[in-house]
Amino acid sequence: MARKKIATSALSVAEIVIRADAGTIKAALEARLKTDELLVEREQAYRRIAELEAQIEELMGEPGVFVYPEPPLPVAGFKTAAKSEKAATPSPTAKTAANKTATPAQ
Repeated sequence: MARKKIATSALSVAEIVIRADAGTIKAALEARLKTDELLVEREQAYRRIAELEAQIEELMGEPGVFVYPEPPLPVAGFKTAAKSEKAATPSPTAKTAANKTATPAQ
């Protein structure tokens, strides 16, 4: 009897529920365990970043003085949130133009 090949591509919830053979469930469990390991590693990296930023603030002597550059790589969708936030915030020239056209309250 020929053995059925186990899919090595991304597993969807529907595949796991519908196919539900032992190989698929095992692959899903292994993927989940690896994901959990990577999330722990990610949390450690964020803690290290927080420590570095605290050291920078300590060197500057005052929090909020140092302007951090954008991260060199996109981070889990935060990059798109930063872009949309920038788009929603009017530029200084737009603020100046708006102030010139507004009439002062008397």
